[in-house]
Amino acid sequence: MRKLVLAAVSVAALTGLAACQNPAEKEADARADAVEAQADVTATQLENQADAAPTAAQADALNAQADAVEKKADEKADAIKAEAGNVDGGMTTSNTPPKS
Repeated sequence: MRKLVLAAVSVAALTGLAACQNPAEKEADARADAVEAQADVTATQLENQADAAPTAAQADALNAQADAVEKKADEKADAIKAEAGNVDGGMTTSNTPPKS
């Protein structure tokens, strides 16, 4: 439950930053937020299953799976944001990859 609240607060905080972004970045942020929110729901479900697991080993495995879901979602969300941030070739963003 606390993760869902944290996700909601994060979305609200990021809304204020959205005014400084181009349309592609705004859309990417929304998609990235959706990816993270879905992962939070899945991870919370896994953690709840872990709490009810009959053995410590099963609980540990479920918690590890929840952590992996969150990590993968964070990586995917970061990739979505990075891709959108470079739509304009990095002219207006700070996450432009270095030139080779």
